[in-house]
Amino acid sequence: MTLVHTRAMAKLFDRIPLQRPDTPHLDRIDSPGDLRLLPEEALPQLVDELRQFLLYCVGQTGGHFGAGLGVVELTVALHYVYHTPEDRLVWDVGHQTYPHKILTGRREAMFTMRQEGGLSGFTKRSESDYDTFGVGHSSTSISAALGMALGIAEGDSGRRTAAIIGDGAMTAGMAFEGLNHAAHTSADMLVVLNDNQMSISHNLGGLNTYFSRLWTSKLYTGLREGGKTVLAKLPKGWEIARKTEEYMKGMIAPGTLFEELGWNYIGPIDGHDVLELVHTLRNMREFKGPQLLHIITTKGKGFAPAEADPVGYHAINKIEAKPRAPTPAPVAPKKPKYQDVFGQWLCDMAQANDQLIGITPAMGDGSGMVEFSKHYPQRYHDVAIAEQHAVTLAAGMACEGLKPVVAIYSTFLQRGYDQLIHDVALQDLDVLFAIDRAGLVGEDGATHAGSFDLSYLRCIPNMVIMAPSDENQCRQMLYTGFMHPGPAAVRYPRGTGPGSNIARTMTALPMGRAHLCREGAGVAILSFGSLLDVALNAGESLGATVADMRFIKPLDCDLVKRLAGTHDLLVTLEDNAVAGGAGSAVSEFLASQGIVVPIMHLGLPDAFLGHGKRESLLASVGLSVEGLRESITVRQALLAGPKSAAVSGQS
Repeated sequence: MTLVHTRAMAKLFDRIPLQRPDTPHLDRIDSPGDLRLLPEEALPQLVDELRQFLLYCVGQTGGHFGAGLGVVELTVALHYVYHTPEDRLVWDVGHQTYPHKILTGRREAMFTMRQEGGLSGFTKRSESDYDTFGVGHSSTSISAALGMALGIAEGDSGRRTAAIIGDGAMTAGMAFEGLNHAAHTSADMLVVLNDNQMSISHNLGGLNTYFSRLWTSKLYTGLREGGKTVLAKLPKGWEIARKTEEYMKGMIAPGTLFEELGWNYIGPIDGHDVLELVHTLRNMREFKGPQLLHIITTKGKGFAPAEADPVGYHAINKIEAKPRAPTPAPVAPKKPKYQDVFGQWLCDMAQANDQLIGITPAMGDGSGMVEFSKHYPQRYHDVAIAEQHAVTLAAGMACEGLKPVVAIYSTFLQRGYDQLIHDVALQDLDVLFAIDRAGLVGEDGATHAGSFDLSYLRCIPNMVIMAPSDENQCRQMLYTGFMHPGPAAVRYPRGTGPGSNIARTMTALPMGRAHLCREGAGVAILSFGSLLDVALNAGESLGATVADMRFIKPLDCDLVKRLAGTHDLLVTLEDNAVAGGAGSAVSEFLASQGIVVPIMHLGLPDAFLGHGKRESLLASVGLSVEGLRESITVRQALLAGPKSAAVSGQS
């Protein structure tokens, strides 16, 4: 996710309202039922008010921005025509659902967006009856809506289902699986294809190219302009020309693609003409069978900077009411984000090794690959929203002696899990996975949290798994994984690290060896990954030994065995689910050796954590310095209790 940073916000003060706008129509709407009481002629004004309010509330809280601006008219039209929540609207991904939330009784709650205890940045079933399906990952809407439509058909209630999906999300295989099955079932449902030629980054792939090339082809433009010239000489010629253009599009446009799949295709139509949308949707709601409406929209509509830079304005930070005064004195250099550390390493490694190939499933910007894509365009592959394909593509490249690096978010690698096992690990292929957004991600919440990668990777044979504790270690681990002749993964968190100096020289770490950071007594803290600073601070006050484990697989079994023999309590620490995580690996090893020692596993609980500041969320589950210190102190007291009782003769 790209954020417009606060330091640039002063430029936006004259464009985003800092005072709450006057919205007389919108203020009367507490539910879509209120919306449906408005006359149609009032809808254009409501659209303007909704867009102004969206600008205002996102300016107050920060959050997803451009996608919502692009679907204001569509959102109004859908809730005006469909009898929500009895009719089901299923939004894909959810970045674009802020207008939907505003119209469905959450207008005032918008000022809590993405804050702990506040509204989710995506649709969430537990938040509202109007949120029919929880989302966050792309390309699920058609399958979910089809399931609802088939379920509704069992009751013969006359309710309707519509899925809203963008052209970026339509590039994923799952979307086409849903399209194909829906046609087979002849389900009564609508898919709205919101075509803005954007997802988060610019869309890539054959489908997007098909849409774009069609409208700019010499054949189409020649037929269009030639037809207009001839028809202009006839009475009402321009009107005939306009209608003829629409029919031509119907014959040779994307309708061919969708109708071959068994869908009744309508469009494309202007997605910013709310009255035309209402008219079209009202007709299509009564149609039987699978229907597809293709609309053309502009991401960031109504806000010129976002229209001009839809990638940069996909989301924004909170806008301060007054620009901060310039800093008079030199400031410390800004710490690089882990994604930037990866991006710099990728460029450096590509310069040193011409077999390196960079692959990403539509997250080139977020993964830090922009510079690599500029300097090595022939070695950069953005495969669109197709995680499964990205992993198997890398496997195929590895078969030909190339050195593919797959940059992917932890939560998105889950979608390519079978390919990771079957196509990469089973064949012991030389693929490096640079796993971004590992652990908790903060405001994006549970759908984007990388809570499970250590658990789901650790059980796969042939995998090497590393977790850096700082920026320099991340660079050296990426090099270590790249040089390892087999599948390897480096998982690192979102945002910045502690600010360590990053060595230009790349040195491979000794495989499966931890680093003992602090010698203590009584308690040994085994830290895996980004929480090392927490472990060191707590260890200092407790007089504990602290080890930076670095490798989850292979585990430093020699160090674990030695610490188990010299300490009264082992504590494992990780920003991953405790279930099946790095701590489990320690316990499994000790059990296999018949070593019995008190051990405590600290990590993410067996629950989906909500959204909020990362530090606050970690503290809420005891993964702060204070939380770690308290957990260890309580466990030490429990361990000492029975011994004291035995000495005193008490039972």
